[in-house]
Amino acid sequence: MWFLATIALVVLLFSYRTSTGLGGSPSAGTFGGAGAPAVETGAAADPKASRGTVTRSGSTTVADGPVVQTKRGPVQVQAHLSGGRITDITPVTVPDENNRSRDINKHAVPQLRAEALAAQNAQVDAVSGATLTSEGYTKSLQAALDGAHFEAKP
Repeated sequence: MWFLATIALVVLLFSYRTSTGLGGSPSAGTFGGAGAPAVETGAAADPKASRGTVTRSGSTTVADGPVVQTKRGPVQVQAHLSGGRITDITPVTVPDENNRSRDINKHAVPQLRAEALAAQNAQVDAVSGATLTSEGYTKSLQAALDGAHFEAKP
């Protein structure tokens, strides 16, 4: 009986989707209330081992990167692709465990987005003071692009 209860509890815990309900502000941990399609655990987890979902509608593709766990918290992005270009990058989850993390990410996430859109890939420089978020952001973005089989057009 104890064993079955433990199994049921583990299944429920892994199927639970969290949502902070804080909306899409840059200081929120979960952006837009979206659930995580894939979860990476451990600081050295390989995002390529677990990719998020890819949705295609006409010439537009939306690819969710996996959640990349950093020492400061989870990072996940969603890439919007159209016509062989990255048209938008939406942060789904960024570290928000304290005011310092929220303040850092309020400035770092828009900068990472702008640099990735300009470069049309995930090979961007880390934002000073936000190294861990930058690494998680680029790993999640690269995995999303890989999952969508994205190749930038010149």
